[in-house]
Amino acid sequence: MLQNTHSLIIYALIMFVAGLGIPVMAALNGGLGSKLQNTALAAAILLFIGLCIALIYLFASNGVPKTLFVADTPWYFYLGGCFVMFYILTITWVAPKFGIANAITFVLLGQLVAMTVIDHFGFFGVKPFELDLKRLTGLVLMITGVLLVLSKPQHA
Repeated sequence: MLQNTHSLIIYALIMFVAGLGIPVMAALNGGLGSKLQNTALAAAILLFIGLCIALIYLFASNGVPKTLFVADTPWYFYLGGCFVMFYILTITWVAPKFGIANAITFVLLGQLVAMTVIDHFGFFGVKPFELDLKRLTGLVLMITGVLLVLSKPQHA
């Protein structure tokens, strides 16, 4: 049990740090897109650098892959990059105009809805987690908190 708890803490910390990087990436790439006056070029630069890092990691950790396709893998498992690309293009374009907090807040709302539906129905082969009253309450509290981030402070 201790090992499992330790792993869960490590996973949570890793994902927390990954979450910290999302608004930083949005600010950096939004700024790059504004300076270049080209959202698509900023996105391409971001993805090129990401591809280089991913390839270095791939070759360092696993060597050269023997195959890119496995017979029983659904075709749509290969489409994750479409969602990454959509996110990068939209955050690069919208964040400088809408604000990092506003943009990320609505991204987070979309993530909360998608994670709930995917987990509840077990889409894409994930282990299903039923949306019970406890999870629904937590989701409503999270959405409320996210929306409170958008409220403007009142100045005297």
